Amino acid sequence: MTTEQAPDGGPLLDRAGRPLRDLRLSVTDRCNFRCRYCMPRELFGPDHAFLPREQLLSFEELTTVTSVFARLGVTKVRLTGGEPLLRRGLPALVRSVAAVPGIADLAMTTNGSLLADAAGALAEAGLRRVTVSLDSLDEATFAAMSDTRVPVAQVLGGIAAARAAGLPVKVNTVLKRGVNDGGLLALAGWAREAGLPLRVIEYMDVGATNGWRMQHVVPSAEVLDRIGTVWPLEPVEPATRGEVAQRWRYVDGGGELGVISSVTQPFCADCTRARVTAVGELFTCLFATRGTDLRALLRGPDGEAALERAVRDVWAGRSDRYSELRGSLAPAAPGGTRAEMSYLGG
Repeated sequence: MTTEQAPDGGPLLDRAGRPLRDLRLSVTDRCNFRCRYCMPRELFGPDHAFLPREQLLSFEELTTVTSVFARLGVTKVRLTGGEPLLRRGLPALVRSVAAVPGIADLAMTTNGSLLADAAGALAEAGLRRVTVSLDSLDEATFAAMSDTRVPVAQVLGGIAAARAAGLPVKVNTVLKRGVNDGGLLALAGWAREAGLPLRVIEYMDVGATNGWRMQHVVPSAEVLDRIGTVWPLEPVEPATRGEVAQRWRYVDGGGELGVISSVTQPFCADCTRARVTAVGELFTCLFATRGTDLRALLRGPDGEAALERAVRDVWAGRSDRYSELRGSLAPAAPGGTRAEMSYLGG
């Protein structure tokens, strides 16, 4: 059976037999960085109209959404943005979501700039782990990629504070040829010395504003070759279906490296992720052009019951596999309809 929930109470499956397991829950579209691959300043400048606060889902509504997804099979939740730490009172949401029955893993992705002051409260509230986006250790390159005046040291301080609070940390790096790929070995060496898992992500064509071109992509095979030549690697078997990173470990015991190859080696066949934006739109693919309005259902007369029916129907009808079809599809034009990374939550 490849759609709907199996008669024996098994997982909710989409049309390709993929279960619903992971939820990315955006808490804000605002960010204090203007990363070139996500929120370029010329299109998201000081006059950009971010979502009005009253349009955002409340913490209670975000928790209700999580509960519905948990009943349908989700066990992992990741809080995203924008920059999630710009949402005031975030530890209260963490505490509420962590208490939802069935949620075994609650993580957060952040740029790390505000993490030093928040890490202890987040850990105490029930956050299980943190992923920090860090595209370079070189100050000038970091500034060029993230278009911010925040110094690298502030992000590194956030990482240190999270680890001191007992939160496991992974580091994500988006690699763009000719911009930050020259610092790949320095970043890998630093992560090895620090005992931090590094995830190197192929530059993706999300949205319609980042000027993506295939020649900007550094294939994961090249990443593995460049790092493995210096520090030999061996593959690690995936722990669960749906892991987006291909995992490797250093033969000398120097830790773990992962590559995310959504451009050159698509993993659509194993994608178990749903995304809910800060205003309650459900997207079943990072490259989707439209979502489903859950907020209106949640605030309507049937509330949670209507929400659950909608999520079930959307997932059962899901057939997304954009990355597998990328070469046969027309690229998004500037101003096109594909949703932006900062809106989707990555």
